[in-house]
Amino acid sequence: MGQLSLFDTGEFYNFPLDLLEFRENFLTPEEANLLQAMLLTKSPWKQRTQKMYEKTVLTPRLTAWYGDGEKAYKLGGSEFEVNSWTPELLSLKEKIEDKFGYEFNSVLLNLYRDNNDSVAWHRDKEKRYGERPVIASISLGETRKFDFRKLDDHSRRYSLPLPHGSLLIMKGDLQENWQHRIAKSTHPMRERINLTFRLMREI
Repeated sequence: MGQLSLFDTGEFYNFPLDLLEFRENFLTPEEANLLQAMLLTKSPWKQRTQKMYEKTVLTPRLTAWYGDGEKAYKLGGSEFEVNSWTPELLSLKEKIEDKFGYEFNSVLLNLYRDNNDSVAWHRDKEKRYGERPVIASISLGETRKFDFRKLDDHSRRYSLPLPHGSLLIMKGDLQENWQHRIAKSTHPMRERINLTFRLMREI
Protein backbone atom coordinates (compact mmCIF):
# COMPACT_ATOMS: atom_id res chain seq x y z
CA MET A 1 0.00 0.00 0.00
CA GLY A 2 1.03 3.64 -0.19
CA GLN A 3 2.64 5.73 2.49
CA LEU A 4 0.76 7.20 5.44
CA SER A 5 1.55 10.73 6.49
CA LEU A 6 2.94 11.30 9.96
CA PHE A 7 0.32 13.34 11.81
CA ASP A 8 0.70 17.11 11.18
CA THR A 9 4.15 16.83 9.55
CA GLY A 10 5.67 16.19 6.16
CA GLU A 11 7.11 12.83 7.20
CA PHE A 12 5.78 9.49 6.01
CA TYR A 13 5.56 5.94 7.29
CA ASN A 14 5.19 2.68 5.34
CA PHE A 15 2.76 0.40 7.13
CA PRO A 16 3.74 -3.28 6.83
CA LEU A 17 1.66 -5.19 4.28
CA ASP A 18 0.91 -7.85 6.90
CA LEU A 19 -1.10 -5.20 8.81
CA LEU A 20 -2.86 -3.15 6.14
CA GLU A 21 -3.92 -3.41 2.50
CA PHE A 22 -5.33 -0.39 0.67
CA ARG A 23 -7.13 -0.08 -2.68
CA GLU A 24 -8.00 3.53 -3.45
CA ASN A 25 -10.41 2.76 -6.33
CA PHE A 26 -11.86 -0.59 -5.29
CA LEU A 27 -15.33 0.57 -6.41
CA THR A 28 -15.92 2.64 -9.53
CA PRO A 29 -17.45 6.09 -8.95
CA GLU A 30 -20.73 4.84 -10.38
CA GLU A 31 -20.79 1.79 -8.08
CA ALA A 32 -19.89 3.89 -5.05
CA ASN A 33 -22.51 6.56 -5.86
CA LEU A 34 -25.32 4.03 -6.25
CA LEU A 35 -24.40 2.17 -3.07
CA GLN A 36 -24.12 5.36 -1.03
CA ALA A 37 -27.51 6.64 -2.19
CA MET A 38 -29.17 3.31 -1.41
CA LEU A 39 -27.66 3.00 2.06
CA LEU A 40 -28.41 6.59 3.04
CA THR A 41 -32.12 6.20 2.33
CA LYS A 42 -32.82 2.54 3.09
CA SER A 43 -30.61 1.51 6.02
CA PRO A 44 -32.26 1.35 9.50
CA TRP A 45 -29.88 3.89 11.03
CA LYS A 46 -29.84 4.19 14.83
CA GLN A 47 -27.97 6.40 17.27
CA ARG A 48 -26.74 4.41 20.24
CA THR A 49 -25.55 5.29 23.70
CA GLN A 50 -22.20 4.55 25.34
CA LYS A 51 -20.63 5.09 28.73
CA MET A 52 -17.84 7.64 29.02
CA TYR A 53 -16.36 8.70 32.34
CA GLU A 54 -19.35 7.25 34.23
CA LYS A 55 -21.82 9.14 32.03
CA THR A 56 -24.15 7.78 29.35
CA VAL A 57 -23.84 9.76 26.13
CA LEU A 58 -25.07 9.46 22.55
CA THR A 59 -22.51 8.10 20.09
CA PRO A 60 -21.50 10.80 17.57
CA ARG A 61 -22.55 8.76 14.51
CA LEU A 62 -25.36 6.45 13.38
CA THR A 63 -25.02 2.69 12.89
CA ALA A 64 -26.71 -0.29 11.25
CA TRP A 65 -25.64 -3.96 11.24
CA TYR A 66 -26.28 -6.67 8.65
CA GLY A 67 -25.30 -10.32 8.76
CA ASP A 68 -26.08 -14.03 8.75
CA GLY A 69 -28.85 -15.55 10.76
CA GLU A 70 -28.57 -14.12 14.26
CA LYS A 71 -31.05 -11.60 15.63
CA ALA A 72 -28.55 -9.61 17.69
CA TYR A 73 -24.88 -9.27 18.66
CA LYS A 74 -23.75 -8.34 22.16
CA LEU A 75 -20.64 -6.19 22.02
CA GLY A 76 -19.11 -3.96 24.67
CA GLY A 77 -22.13 -4.36 26.90
CA SER A 78 -24.56 -3.24 24.16
CA GLU A 79 -26.91 -5.27 22.00
CA PHE A 80 -26.99 -4.67 18.25
CA GLU A 81 -29.90 -5.80 16.11
CA VAL A 82 -28.71 -7.67 13.01
CA ASN A 83 -30.59 -7.09 9.77
CA SER A 84 -30.71 -9.57 6.91
CA TRP A 85 -28.33 -9.00 4.03
CA THR A 86 -29.51 -6.79 1.20
CA PRO A 87 -28.59 -8.02 -2.31
CA GLU A 88 -26.20 -5.06 -2.71
CA LEU A 89 -24.33 -5.70 0.54
CA LEU A 90 -24.16 -9.45 -0.06
CA SER A 91 -22.73 -8.86 -3.54
CA LEU A 92 -20.10 -6.49 -2.15
CA LYS A 93 -19.16 -8.98 0.58
CA GLU A 94 -18.67 -11.71 -2.03
CA LYS A 95 -16.62 -9.38 -4.25
CA ILE A 96 -14.16 -8.69 -1.40
CA GLU A 97 -14.02 -12.38 -0.43
CA ASP A 98 -13.35 -13.46 -4.03
CA LYS A 99 -10.65 -10.82 -4.52
CA PHE A 100 -8.72 -11.35 -1.28
CA GLY A 101 -9.64 -14.84 -0.07
CA TYR A 102 -11.12 -13.81 3.29
CA GLU A 103 -14.47 -14.82 4.80
CA PHE A 104 -17.05 -12.49 6.37
CA ASN A 105 -20.50 -13.07 7.85
CA SER A 106 -21.50 -9.53 8.87
CA VAL A 107 -21.03 -5.85 8.13
CA LEU A 108 -21.26 -2.89 10.50
CA LEU A 109 -22.27 0.40 8.85
CA ASN A 110 -21.33 3.75 10.37
CA LEU A 111 -22.84 7.01 9.13
CA TYR A 112 -20.81 10.13 9.86
CA ARG A 113 -23.39 12.85 9.17
CA ASP A 114 -21.00 15.80 9.12
CA ASN A 115 -17.67 17.03 10.51
CA ASN A 116 -18.96 16.76 14.09
CA ASP A 117 -19.41 12.98 13.93
CA SER A 118 -16.48 10.79 14.90
CA VAL A 119 -15.21 7.61 16.53
CA ALA A 120 -12.67 7.83 19.36
CA TRP A 121 -9.34 6.00 19.62
CA HIS A 122 -10.02 2.26 19.97
CA ARG A 123 -9.03 -1.27 18.99
CA ASP A 124 -11.43 -3.90 17.66
CA LYS A 125 -10.71 -6.42 20.39
CA GLU A 126 -14.10 -8.00 21.14
CA LYS A 127 -14.02 -11.77 21.75
CA ARG A 128 -16.49 -12.27 18.93
CA TYR A 129 -13.94 -10.95 16.44
CA GLY A 130 -11.47 -13.70 17.36
CA GLU A 131 -7.69 -13.34 17.48
CA ARG A 132 -5.95 -11.33 14.74
CA PRO A 133 -9.25 -10.33 13.07
CA VAL A 134 -9.49 -9.30 9.44
CA ILE A 135 -11.74 -6.26 8.89
CA ALA A 136 -12.43 -4.94 5.39
CA SER A 137 -13.51 -1.30 5.38
CA ILE A 138 -15.26 0.38 2.43
CA SER A 139 -15.60 4.20 2.46
CA LEU A 140 -18.38 6.10 0.68
CA GLY A 141 -18.94 9.84 0.45
CA GLU A 142 -16.76 12.48 2.10
CA THR A 143 -13.05 11.71 2.39
CA ARG A 144 -12.09 11.44 6.07
CA LYS A 145 -8.66 10.84 7.59
CA PHE A 146 -8.19 7.48 9.30
CA ASP A 147 -5.69 8.01 12.14
CA PHE A 148 -3.41 5.36 13.68
CA ARG A 149 -1.17 5.32 16.71
CA LYS A 150 0.90 2.66 18.46
CA LEU A 151 -0.69 1.37 21.65
CA ASP A 152 2.53 1.94 23.59
CA ASP A 153 3.57 5.22 21.89
CA HIS A 154 0.96 7.96 21.53
CA SER A 155 3.53 10.58 20.54
CA ARG A 156 3.54 9.57 16.86
CA ARG A 157 0.26 9.44 14.93
CA TYR A 158 -0.31 8.59 11.28
CA SER A 159 -3.15 9.46 8.90
CA LEU A 160 -4.52 7.84 5.75
CA PRO A 161 -7.23 9.68 3.76
CA LEU A 162 -10.04 7.27 2.80
CA PRO A 163 -11.75 8.53 -0.38
CA HIS A 164 -15.07 7.58 -1.98
CA GLY A 165 -15.02 3.94 -3.13
CA SER A 166 -11.78 2.97 -1.37
CA LEU A 167 -11.09 -0.27 0.51
CA LEU A 168 -8.83 -0.64 3.57
CA ILE A 169 -8.18 -4.10 5.02
CA MET A 170 -6.94 -4.28 8.61
CA LYS A 171 -5.38 -7.61 9.58
CA GLY A 172 -2.57 -9.41 11.38
CA ASP A 173 -1.58 -7.93 14.74
CA LEU A 174 -2.95 -4.47 13.97
CA GLN A 175 -5.73 -4.66 16.59
CA GLU A 176 -3.25 -5.98 19.14
CA ASN A 177 -0.68 -3.20 18.85
CA TRP A 178 -2.38 -0.21 17.23
CA GLN A 179 -5.39 2.08 17.86
CA HIS A 180 -7.38 3.93 15.22
CA ARG A 181 -10.01 6.68 15.02
CA ILE A 182 -11.97 9.10 12.84
CA ALA A 183 -11.56 12.54 14.42
CA LYS A 184 -13.95 15.47 14.41
CA SER A 185 -13.03 18.32 12.09
CA THR A 186 -13.39 22.09 12.18
CA HIS A 187 -14.10 22.07 8.41
CA PRO A 188 -17.65 21.48 7.12
CA MET A 189 -18.10 17.99 5.68
CA ARG A 190 -20.77 16.00 3.90
CA GLU A 191 -21.93 12.51 4.86
CA ARG A 192 -19.55 9.57 4.96
CA ILE A 193 -20.61 5.92 5.21
CA ASN A 194 -18.12 3.32 6.39
CA LEU A 195 -18.85 -0.39 5.86
CA THR A 196 -16.73 -2.76 7.97
CA PHE A 197 -17.02 -6.40 6.96
CA ARG A 198 -16.20 -8.83 9.78
CA LEU A 199 -16.24 -12.52 10.68
CA MET A 200 -18.26 -12.78 13.87
CA ARG A 201 -17.51 -15.90 15.92
CA GLU A 202 -19.52 -17.88 18.44
CA ILE A 203 -18.54 -17.32 22.08
